[in-house]
Amino acid sequence: MLLSVDDGSFDAEGSLLELRRLAESAGATVFAVVEQKRESPDAATYIGHGRLEEIRELCEREEIDLLIADGELTPTQQRNMENFTDTRVIDRTTLILDIFAKNARTSEGKLQVELAQLNYLLPRLAGQGRALSRLGGGIGTRGPGETKLESDRRHIRRRIHALEEQLKRTQKQRALRRHKRKNDGIQTAAIVGYTNAGKSTLLNALTSAGVLAEDKLFATLDPTARALKLPDGRQVMLIDTVGFISRLPHTLVEAFHSTLEEAADADIILNVCDASDPQLEKQIRVTTELLEQLGAGSVPTVTIFNKCDACGNLFVLPFGRNTVRISARTGEGLPQLLQEIARVLPGRVQVMRLRIPYADAGETARLRRLGKVEDECFEPDGITLTATLDSKYAPQFQKYMITEP
Repeated sequence: MLLSVDDGSFDAEGSLLELRRLAESAGATVFAVVEQKRESPDAATYIGHGRLEEIRELCEREEIDLLIADGELTPTQQRNMENFTDTRVIDRTTLILDIFAKNARTSEGKLQVELAQLNYLLPRLAGQGRALSRLGGGIGTRGPGETKLESDRRHIRRRIHALEEQLKRTQKQRALRRHKRKNDGIQTAAIVGYTNAGKSTLLNALTSAGVLAEDKLFATLDPTARALKLPDGRQVMLIDTVGFISRLPHTLVEAFHSTLEEAADADIILNVCDASDPQLEKQIRVTTELLEQLGAGSVPTVTIFNKCDACGNLFVLPFGRNTVRISARTGEGLPQLLQEIARVLPGRVQVMRLRIPYADAGETARLRRLGKVEDECFEPDGITLTATLDSKYAPQFQKYMITEP
């Protein structure tokens, strides 16, 4: 059962739809939804004693075994709700953390999820009263659960410290990789956007990356990098990042900060939006705000309206410079997207007219690899061609340059 308190501070209806999809992504079957309009959540029971009585009866009658609150519960609220309804209670943050734990594949992703879970659990240990009193009561303890509670706290603090040290090492390695890419002149494009907007499908469509792409929230957690050649001959490194969501738990933003830094450090951001989602405007706003928080607000951005094949009315979509309409699934609009990335991506492109002697004919293959050959003519004294390539490679071919009237 999903529980929501609408206090007017956010879009309760849209948030509940999102919570349903989160619950289904975690493997739950949603049987019922209970909404309550209040000025603020009840300090003791979140949804109010009267409503909680109805919820308890419904849980008993329909054998509901989990209550999910669309908000962040205090330990007191969670304990009171569980005691009153005799049903397990979790909140939105716990649900998101559970999905992250299920979908993390790399060692770094697992470390980040565990750190976020433990940071969230630590202040809530006192709320686990019933379970801890069963485990920790008995001879030699100062009170029901007290010794167990303190040992759990110590153990969690030690584990948090160990995880933070491990993540510092991985963050250092990630920063070194970014620094090496910069030194090597490799430009990066970070694919960001709301969860389930089609970021991984787009990466697969552009680079044949083979990344898991499912119609689920947070199907991708671990960043993937693949090389992409643009129409003007330049190469850019595409980096897939974890999806955003409204009211993203602070513990997750902190834990995944090193991963999300890929966006702030990128040369260009590709903001993928689900054009078919009724909450499109809200999702764009959430993504923009989170990018601002990460310090990526000034990075050149291309807004990509994906899933246009499932969008009934394309005319309602914003359209202009730095925006492209595509379908990553069908491939529609991908050539226009590549042209737009090449246009917006910082960096100078140089057009060169070259004559390469046949003795150095192997250089034409390298030229194709580094840039784009526009035209080619085989003449008695060599191969004459026009090539477009990144300015940083131009000096390597300077000796073959020709000037023609």
